[in-house]
Amino acid sequence: MHNSLTTSHEALTVPEVMEALRLSRSKVYDLIRSRQLQSFTVGRSRRIAADSLRTFITQQIEEAAA
Repeated sequence: MHNSLTTSHEALTVPEVMEALRLSRSKVYDLIRSRQLQSFTVGRSRRIAADSLRTFITQQIEEAAA
């Protein structure tokens, strides 16, 4: 499977996820709050593991195909 999400970072910022998914800030935070997109905090900074973003995308594709 070709992965178009290429990043050299293991942890992404909310703006990076916004760009990758082409979603608004509020929608990304909605996904985090609903636990559809796993994240963690370091101090006051929210981060999303690149693997969590890939998992989210894969799950969305599988749900759409069902």
